[in-house]
Order: sequence, then C-alpha cells, then structure tokens
Amino acid sequence: MAGLKKDMPHPESLTLHGQTRVLEIGFSDGAQFRIPFELMRVYSPSAEVQGHGPGQEVLQTGKREVGIAEIEPVGNYAVKPTFTDGHESGLFTWEYLYFLGDQEAALWKQYEDRLQAAGMSRDASMVEAAAGGSCGHKH
Repeated sequence: MAGLKKDMPHPESLTLHGQTRVLEIGFSDGAQFRIPFELMRVYSPSAEVQGHGPGQEVLQTGKREVGIAEIEPVGNYAVKPTFTDGHESGLFTWEYLYFLGDQEAALWKQYEDRLQAAGMSRDASMVEAAAGGSCGHKH
C-alpha cells in the first residue's frame, strides 16, 4: 500500500474495534494510533463536514456513540468508512489518518473549543446544531 507522498509512511495494519469504537492503525515508521470513531466523524474530510471553503466548516455534534458499519479500501491511498449515522462521503487518506492519530490531543482541544464557542456540547443533536447553518448537503 502506498501513500500519496513518497516519503509518507504507509499503513501496515488496520483494525476496527467496534466495542471500543476505535480504528487501530499501524504505519511503516512504527507509529501506532488508536483513533476514536467520534474524532474521525467530527473531522471527516467530506464537504458535508469541511464545507466548500475556509470558514464553512459544519460543527458536528451528537457523535460520541457513532460507530463504523463498514470500511472500504479506495485504491492504494485511502479508506471510505460508512458511519452508523449514515455519513459515508469522506475519503480518509493514509496521510489524513496519520494526521488524525498524530494530532489527536490538539484536535480534541480544538473541537472542544469550537463547541464551547458555539454554546454546544458533544452530545447535542445535529438538528439543534444545524440551526447555526450548514452547506446544504443532505447525506
């Protein structure tokens, strides 16, 4: 399996742990990550989550219990998970999964800061959160 960049470590193992809701991934440089499904879902690289440009990100809430129903390989560079909330439009490249694992603590902090600034909680329903706007996609 190759990454998008020649010097990018490539995955050597990938395991979904349904009960603990984490994706365990090991890379060729020895890095091992256990990425929570919730983190993957709230930072999905899809337009539904990221928007179509800077400042158009859609704050995701109510994803603490989200699971991954299935995961499909996409070429030799990514996987496409189908989350139990129906979200399935994000392609997670090896580079992006490495970033999520490597930056997990900072990403959680950023997410919590965004929630606080919006007056929301991790467990608020997306209907409640959508009142703040969205990109108009229905997935």
